[in-house]
Amino acid sequence: MANLKASKKNIIRSKRNHDRNQHLKTTLKTAIKKSSVAISSKDDNAELVVRSTCRLLDKSVTKGIIKKNTAARKKSRLMTAFNLANA
Repeated sequence: MANLKASKKNIIRSKRNHDRNQHLKTTLKTAIKKSSVAISSKDDNAELVVRSTCRLLDKSVTKGIIKKNTAARKKSRLMTAFNLANA
């Protein structure tokens, strides 16, 4: 355990941020899986699911959860799969 008061606060803050980041990462992974399942099953509202996943990816970039290029790569792969399924 830390001795300084600032170090104790830092431990609490980093745990809080870690928990928030992990929650957002798991929701992001779930959304990506749902959209890929919707694309492969040719669901009627696959477009809405893919669009909401892209929005979630953009939000996670602005919050600093994932990097900008990672989000761009994931969005590109999702949209490519969606367009191939609808072609």
